[in-house]
Amino acid sequence: MDEELENEESKKKKGGMLVIIIVILLFVLLLSIMGVIAWLISSSSSDETKIKEAPKEEVKTSKTKNSIPTQRGSDYANIGPMYSLDPFTLNLLSDSGSRYLKCTIDLEQNSELLKPELDKKVAVIRDIIIRTLTSKTFEEISTQKGKERLKDELVGKINEILTDGFIKNVYFTDFVVS
Repeated sequence: MDEELENEESKKKKGGMLVIIIVILLFVLLLSIMGVIAWLISSSSSDETKIKEAPKEEVKTSKTKNSIPTQRGSDYANIGPMYSLDPFTLNLLSDSGSRYLKCTIDLEQNSELLKPELDKKVAVIRDIIIRTLTSKTFEEISTQKGKERLKDELVGKINEILTDGFIKNVYFTDFVVS
C-alpha cells in the first residue's frame, strides 16, 4: 500500500512538473511573439520618419526656387483647378511581368495660371509618371500607404520641372491592377 501511495505521489510530481514546464514554454513563446510585434512596429515607424524627413530636406532646397512644395497638400476645403491627364495603361515591375496598371490621374494646380505650362509640358509629365509607376511593384502600390507615398513622389518629381506654379496634389480617379 505504501508503494502505491509513493507511485501516485511520484506521478503527481511528474505531472505537476510537466504542467510547469508547459506554462514556462508558453510564456517564453508569448514574450518572443510580443518582441517580434514590437520590432515590426518600431521598424515601420522608423521607415515612415525617414520618408517624412526626406521631403523636408527637399522643401528646404526648393524654397530657394519660388517656394514650390514637394509634398502634397491636403486642404480639401480649398481645392485648386484640376488638370486631367489621359489614362495610363502600363506594366508594373514584376518578376513574371504579368501585372498591369490602368489608372487615370488628375493634377491639382495652385492656380489657373499653371495650365498653359502644363499644356506645354504634358509629354514630360506623362513620361515622369510612366517611369515612376513602372518602377513600382504591386506590393508597393496595393496598400493605402503605398498609394500615398506614390502621390508624394509624383508631386515632388512633377514640381521639379514646373516654373509658373506648382502641383498641390495628385488624384487617382481610376486605379485598376490586374
